[in-house]
Amino acid sequence: MDTVGDGLDAALRKAFTRPIPKSAGAQMRYLVRQLKGTRPVAELLGITQRTVERYVKDQIRRPRPDLARRMEREVTQRWQPQIRARAKDTAATTGGIVIDTRARFGYTAAPGSTDDARLRHLTVALPPQYAARLFETKEAGGTEQQLRDIAAEALGEVYFRDNGRRAQGLEVEFTDVEHLEFDL
Repeated sequence: MDTVGDGLDAALRKAFTRPIPKSAGAQMRYLVRQLKGTRPVAELLGITQRTVERYVKDQIRRPRPDLARRMEREVTQRWQPQIRARAKDTAATTGGIVIDTRARFGYTAAPGSTDDARLRHLTVALPPQYAARLFETKEAGGTEQQLRDIAAEALGEVYFRDNGRRAQGLEVEFTDVEHLEFDL
């Protein structure tokens, strides 16, 4: 995962209690139930209403690769909303979130200390307030840069400043992300 938003989505998918439907017909029937009709599904996926009906009746079994990806993405976004909401609530109130990243960290510090950016691999448990801010910003349509800034602030506070016990005034920059993964 290169983006914070994708990493948060992947962490929520790990909370699912059942796998998403596998076959094209099952995925299409799920979308028709969720959107309450074949016309909204057709508009969402960019195909004809008749094609949706044929998938629902299992007259078509193998979608084109691009359509298969769109169907899977849309089903995954709507799958188990209560489980997803419960996982977000737990992370934002009591559990927090674990971030595992390999990225370049630079910082501004007091004169006389080095501020050269270095590539680091960190696995850090972030407190619930940062998990809440990440999820709220993502739901509000925040940009990738805003999400990275929140992650950098959280890593700076928890890892580099050790919750205020050292390195006061240190500002962390989070760039050149090679790997990013979240876990609830």
